[in-house]
Amino acid sequence: MHTPSPNVDPAELAKFARLAQSWWDPKGSSKPLHELNPLRLGYVSRLGLTGKRVLDVGCGGGILSESLARAGAQVIGIDLSDAVLEVARLHAIEAGVAVTYRQISAEDLALECPKNFDMVTCMEMLEHVPDPAATLQALSTLVRPGGDVVVSTLNRNIRSFLVAIVGAEYVARALPRGTHEYLKFIRPSELAAWARAAGLEIKDLTGISYNPLTRAFSLSPNVQVNYLAHMRL
Repeated sequence: MHTPSPNVDPAELAKFARLAQSWWDPKGSSKPLHELNPLRLGYVSRLGLTGKRVLDVGCGGGILSESLARAGAQVIGIDLSDAVLEVARLHAIEAGVAVTYRQISAEDLALECPKNFDMVTCMEMLEHVPDPAATLQALSTLVRPGGDVVVSTLNRNIRSFLVAIVGAEYVARALPRGTHEYLKFIRPSELAAWARAAGLEIKDLTGISYNPLTRAFSLSPNVQVNYLAHMRL
């Protein structure tokens, strides 16, 4: 059993462990992840995936990891929750998708195998760790020179609070209450500063919008709520 690194909140691990058994239910508590996954995959795929060695940090039950593997990448998914990793492993076997899963933090893996990946993805995780700057530094250490780092997170402002917490958790109930903590949301300027300190160059910032009528996500120039960032070492 891997001992969690200091950059982890036990309450956050417990929160997502409780969702483990419903991770692959497209109508359950992970429904937003299933709906968002095609957009995330499309954003990453434009960088090319075939034959690339890709690390999915904070992989959870493996929704993105499996999609990356199906698109031709050699995928390793890491997470600190044993419960969600067990779900990810079993689903990959049932689906016949080749993904390797490990219970290890990005920081510890960076010490073990630096510069080992062509691409590192980290989706909806930075806003759940105590020190996101340290995690971003680890992502930079893990990717090879010229490699790509792609993250997604939530901006911190009144609109994101109303949409992601009040709207999604309390009004629409699309997410369990307590999924997010507003003060952990990350402004693009903060992400950019951490990226520069980690030696990463931000190549693109793209917002994610949601149409409640069609229940569809789309890319947007507006980064006020959810946004994706593509960085390169």
